[in-house]
Amino acid sequence: MSGEMPIVQKSAHETVLLSEAVTALQVQPGGIYVDGTFGRGGHSRLILQQLGETGRLIALDKDLAAIEAASTIADPRFTIVHSGFAQLLEVLRQLDIKKVDGVLLDLGMSSPQLDDASRGFSFRFDAPLDMRMDTSREQTAAAWLARVDEKILKGVIKEYGEERFATQIARALVNARQEQAITTTRQLREIIAQAVRTHEPGKNPATRTFQAIRIYINQELEEIARVLPQCVDCLKPGGHLVVISFHSLEDRMVKHFMQDMAQGDKLPRNLPVRAAEIPEGKLLLVGRAVKPSTQEIVTNPRARSAVMRVAQRRMSKPRGHP
Repeated sequence: MSGEMPIVQKSAHETVLLSEAVTALQVQPGGIYVDGTFGRGGHSRLILQQLGETGRLIALDKDLAAIEAASTIADPRFTIVHSGFAQLLEVLRQLDIKKVDGVLLDLGMSSPQLDDASRGFSFRFDAPLDMRMDTSREQTAAAWLARVDEKILKGVIKEYGEERFATQIARALVNARQEQAITTTRQLREIIAQAVRTHEPGKNPATRTFQAIRIYINQELEEIARVLPQCVDCLKPGGHLVVISFHSLEDRMVKHFMQDMAQGDKLPRNLPVRAAEIPEGKLLLVGRAVKPSTQEIVTNPRARSAVMRVAQRRMSKPRGHP
């Protein structure tokens, strides 16, 4: 195989659950909204179409390529910030914004990220093993693999990839790096293929491990855990939180968080209090989980695993209201 890296493949990004997500936000003409993951701007552009002259949209993204894409939006109502969404409240504070009418988080990767070989996210290309969402910060996947302890590596692959062959893969990677540094996606893919002799039909045996390493390198689950409470804190009463997840670990976190926030403070059993005295939750669950239509999945197969959940900030009761 030639040592030359393939030409970057560009692809149009098809925004998943585009109309469903923006509809769930219930955009008000003069409202302030946050798109926590700009990507290539599908959701942001539709939100801007529904905003009035006094409305405002704040978009965040840690990917410099997304920031460049956002520079094409010449709209005074729109602000793009190079930041991960885990810094949501700090970003709003710097913009002198205390409360917003809605927050949208699309937790999936964009097609351009997956299809740009140089980013190292996909095992479909022979490319540098990078995997950073923000290429201006943090360590690459190759640098991490070069020194990570085998036990920690096994745990990451098992927990974040839900990979049943985590032990074999971790051992194979540690053994392989003693012979040669693992610096490309092709090396990683081939080592995993040797370690995993059986795999799910139609799924590359490297899929779960690539996912696990990417999630760990970018601290994706930790950032979700940090941003969800911030979303609740910054929402105005009646404001909506819309979250689109793409794998079970993300969706489980979002689902449990929303449920906990809807239940409110849990009091000890048999405590002698009236129902009206029980503290209410901060969120109201809105509808059931939404998944892409069959037609959307046919048009965009990467949408098949998407799950959208919606919650609303509970309206405050007047003082003395039962």
